[in-house]
Amino acid sequence: MKIAMAKQMHEIDTAAINQYGLPELSLMENAGHRVFEAALKILGNVDNKSICVLAGSGNNGGDALVTARFLFNRGAKVKVFLLGNKNHRTNSFNVQIKILREMGIEILQLETDRAWERLQVALKFTDAIIDGVLGTGFFGEIRPSALKLIRLANSAGKPIIAIDIPSGVASDTGAVSEVAMNAVCTVALGMPKPGHFICPGANYVGELIIDDIGIPGDLLNDDIHQTLIDDEIAKTLLPARAREVHKGSCGKILVIAGSRGMTGAACLASMAALKAGAGIVTLAVPESLNDLYEVKLTEVMTAPLPENKIGVIGGKEALQSLLKLAEKFDAVLIGSGLGRDSETLELVRNFVSTVDKTLILDADAIFAFNGKAEDLKKCKQIPILTPHLGELAALLNSSVDELRKSLIFNVKKVAQDYRAIIVAKSECTIVAYPNGEIFLSALGNSGMATAGSGDVLAGTIAGLMKQTPFAPLAGVYLHGTAGDFAALMKGEGLVASDILENLPQAIKKIRTLQS
Repeated sequence: MKIAMAKQMHEIDTAAINQYGLPELSLMENAGHRVFEAALKILGNVDNKSICVLAGSGNNGGDALVTARFLFNRGAKVKVFLLGNKNHRTNSFNVQIKILREMGIEILQLETDRAWERLQVALKFTDAIIDGVLGTGFFGEIRPSALKLIRLANSAGKPIIAIDIPSGVASDTGAVSEVAMNAVCTVALGMPKPGHFICPGANYVGELIIDDIGIPGDLLNDDIHQTLIDDEIAKTLLPARAREVHKGSCGKILVIAGSRGMTGAACLASMAALKAGAGIVTLAVPESLNDLYEVKLTEVMTAPLPENKIGVIGGKEALQSLLKLAEKFDAVLIGSGLGRDSETLELVRNFVSTVDKTLILDADAIFAFNGKAEDLKKCKQIPILTPHLGELAALLNSSVDELRKSLIFNVKKVAQDYRAIIVAKSECTIVAYPNGEIFLSALGNSGMATAGSGDVLAGTIAGLMKQTPFAPLAGVYLHGTAGDFAALMKGEGLVASDILENLPQAIKKIRTLQS
């Protein structure tokens, strides 16, 4: 499913009207009816129920007015409250106002103290609220009158159905300056927007319903470079295995990970590669820790590396050993729990710039390039980086708050600037390719905010490298799905190994989708 930025959605609406001759009022009718259906689903029956419809002066408000008409026709007691400059109303909005007035529906403009008092009384006794105040055109700071309206609506404690996006949420970024409508349901018109998935905006969306409202299908797919990683795309990401495959053809993966005090990260990453379907996984570890890994891991082979300090790899001898070892493998994952000793970080940079293999850089391997991000361009092949937002901010000498101001744009820019595939881990994981393609995943849950979860993701992506050209996307889908399976049993008490154990079940889900 494609995801539209606000400007793109506006251009699509304009093209539907100007190129296809689809009347704006027709789109408004479709939108209003879909929101009406959502209200019916939530309330069960609207006959004789009180509904407050809140409308701004733009077409989002016009959609709300259409919703009011359908609710009224079904027997609801509807009160419409208008906010905004009368001179800014669109022609289609004015048409809808005229219809409601002819029908005798009560309409109040929120411009006097008396009108605001009547709103507060109406909110106290209403059964539901329709939010058509701001829409996707909003960004920046909320005007005081809209802020007041949103706070009153939220404090009423009644179900709010938002049109397109909850008022107060920035469509492109998910930013919320002060407050937003706390919806139980949001009806996205045409396509979903980034703000539906990126926090804090995502916290206000509730159930997300997506409806094309009759826009021609080719407009909804043409020149849109943001895609949601959902079940529909998932079934295309992992080809079925041929009957004659063997362990060598399923992928030989080298994992360079672990250090004293962080042995678990290496175990999680290497086992994730196996559970994602790789045929052979070898874990390269500091020499003094090798015996420990031999006990901890049964299916993963180990390769002891020279170390300059106990439990830490580094130095020319270790580098040469790794370069020679890597020749035998299809892909290399480096960084999980590797440590931040200066010699280790130097080894990482030298290895990454020299080896001619597909590389997945995680955790400490990303840290090695802090202040040296330009060196990523020395990679022989396009690397895959799997940072959480803190690691990505540090790589850019920025802050998480700065990243979040325009998260999609910033992640996209990093991928393009450093010719890398970026898997930016957050509540909405973003996968950015150097060609400008962006993929978002809303899979996963808050229980996955646990140590080692990222190691499992990096290992999953590595394990898929020989199986599919879409390993970063398939890895994100499998990881999030496995986390959701784990949460069904463990809730917020799940740990990284629970995600690991559910990877096979996630793969089975993809196979079920393909059947």
